[in-house]
Amino acid sequence: MFGKRPKPSSAAQTPRLAQTPPDTLIWAIGDVHGCADLLRALMDGVMLDVAESGAGRSHLVFLGDYVDRGPDSRGVFDCLAGLRTDPGLELHFLRGNHEERMEAFLTDPALGAGWCDYGGRETLGSFGVPPPEASESLELWAAASLALNDALSPDHRSLLSAQKASVTLGDFFFAHAGAEPGVALHQQDPRQLMWIRREFLEDAKAFEKMIVHGHTPAARVYADHRRIGIDTGAYATGVLTALRLYGSDRQVLQTARRGPEISLFRRPLHLAVGG
Repeated sequence: MFGKRPKPSSAAQTPRLAQTPPDTLIWAIGDVHGCADLLRALMDGVMLDVAESGAGRSHLVFLGDYVDRGPDSRGVFDCLAGLRTDPGLELHFLRGNHEERMEAFLTDPALGAGWCDYGGRETLGSFGVPPPEASESLELWAAASLALNDALSPDHRSLLSAQKASVTLGDFFFAHAGAEPGVALHQQDPRQLMWIRREFLEDAKAFEKMIVHGHTPAARVYADHRRIGIDTGAYATGVLTALRLYGSDRQVLQTARRGPEISLFRRPLHLAVGG
């Protein structure tokens, strides 16, 4: 679908681009936010490429924020849990800040009103749990928390327990939100990896690895000398993005919703001007 790994150029006049491990295909998938239809369409393209690539190893890295805001968080969980039955893939599920909020509500119902203002209302609805109004009693929020706990299947819980703060593959470091400048990647605070924004985005100094992240939505995929951001705001834009990495080659696959139709698009990924 995307072709074989490109042969290295004999002209080594430009700085070395970040590389995957030898003969290793990596797909990173951006923030899904309850858009199960976009995820299913995207995964059809990703899985076709994995089957056709001929790579010795294939990794799928999901960057977190599977739930909230979009209409079908349960469908997203079902889709992701189904992937875990494929023995030919190495799967990595990162924890986003929205999963953190959801998991906190499972044990502390008092957090429910704040979580629902943050997108949790749609998640509760997708699991068949009527969300209380913000001003309603703690007893109603406790009942909603219990109902959500009951609605989570063993596969859903297994998916939640498999979440990681980050993963490193070759010259790439994957985290939900980014990384704290001035801190070695192996010493990063997991909470910063889920929540950081301006401090990371506005710094100019490169880390020891190329950072691949979501968390901060943008109209287009962004890539420069230090980071690749692939959150394209799926729940608001209808565009869900996956990044393909193989050797030094980088390509983008996107689903785009236009009314009832969902289309797939792919293109090379280039550095931003000045990046």
